[in-house]
Amino acid sequence: MSIAPSVARYLDQNVVYDTVMHEPTASAMRTAEACHVSGDALAKAVVLRIDGGYMLALLPASHRISLDALRAQCGVDIALAAEDEIGRLFDDCEPGAVPALGQCYGLDVVVDESLKAQPDIYFEGGDHVTLVHLAQPQFARITADARHNRFSSHR
Repeated sequence: MSIAPSVARYLDQNVVYDTVMHEPTASAMRTAEACHVSGDALAKAVVLRIDGGYMLALLPASHRISLDALRAQCGVDIALAAEDEIGRLFDDCEPGAVPALGQCYGLDVVVDESLKAQPDIYFEGGDHVTLVHLAQPQFARITADARHNRFSSHR
């Protein structure tokens, strides 16, 4: 498999990007290591159940999400989505390879502010062997409509 079709269409129409191929990995941090990319620059996507729907949270692979911080910022109950829910939402992606593009799947997005400090951003393309690489201005462009908050901390 390669980049998910909906991700490729969106990227091709909106930004300049390239891809980085890697050996299959089981976690975002292992992907960063395999690609010799800082875990701070690899945006992992976490699918959240929120107020009867879903939202995508983007944070560095080197960080842990704080659901308490997100609950306080959003003012609603937030929980991690289950694997079967994620599979239904991202039906053109491999299980566990959620791309950092909620807009392709009709999801609101919240971005951890720490990603702004990175000159380059990488994220899963919808499989476990391809990373999408964007320069920060391109990433800022595709996340311009997202909410930006601080909701994670280093592991």
